[in-house]
Amino acid sequence: MQLNDTYRHKGLRRQLIDELKAKGIKDEKVLEAMSSLPRHFFLDTAFEEWAYMDKAFPIGNDQTISQPYTVAYMTTLLAVKQGENILEIGTGSGYQAAILALLGAKVYTVERQEHLYKRTKRLLERLDLSNIKCFFKDGTNGLPEYAPFHKIIVTAGIPAVPEALRQQLAIGGILIIPVGKDEGQRMLKIVRHNTNEFETIENDTFRFVPFLKGVNKHK
Repeated sequence: MQLNDTYRHKGLRRQLIDELKAKGIKDEKVLEAMSSLPRHFFLDTAFEEWAYMDKAFPIGNDQTISQPYTVAYMTTLLAVKQGENILEIGTGSGYQAAILALLGAKVYTVERQEHLYKRTKRLLERLDLSNIKCFFKDGTNGLPEYAPFHKIIVTAGIPAVPEALRQQLAIGGILIIPVGKDEGQRMLKIVRHNTNEFETIENDTFRFVPFLKGVNKHK
């Protein structure tokens, strides 16, 4: 795959950023990161013409690349600071991880689909995003060997918040996770104030692919 970012792509990206602003995204750093990152790199060439529409698209293995508005919304809630350690559950296309990396975070991203893991890891390496570490494993238990994390982001819908993820948050840390049944998930922002105290803030409703346990080895 050729990684070409043309004037046309850049123009379409500017239009997308204007659309995100019109929908209420105000964080300039998030908008700047999304403006600089070619989304079409993360899609099959069959979808390249539509890469800058504010829509989710299939990436294989029953997974999708999230709608740009959803990425911007979650990233804004995460309030990323330079040098933070961030755990992402659900690498998918790698687009969300790349946005976090461009914001200056050290990203640990977990993918349960081996095919996606291998493909995305290669792409992120080609993009020279050395502050992203990819892992092929079940995300249910997080990454305890690298905890605690300043921030955790989950990119799949889940019925309830896994306790392991809450416990891997640093004091003052933030977990962004879509929680609910198949018809839609409420975006929760969970802040850890001390060892035992967590604050949960409910935000808008979204629709995600389901969070699944275990791993799916590529055949």
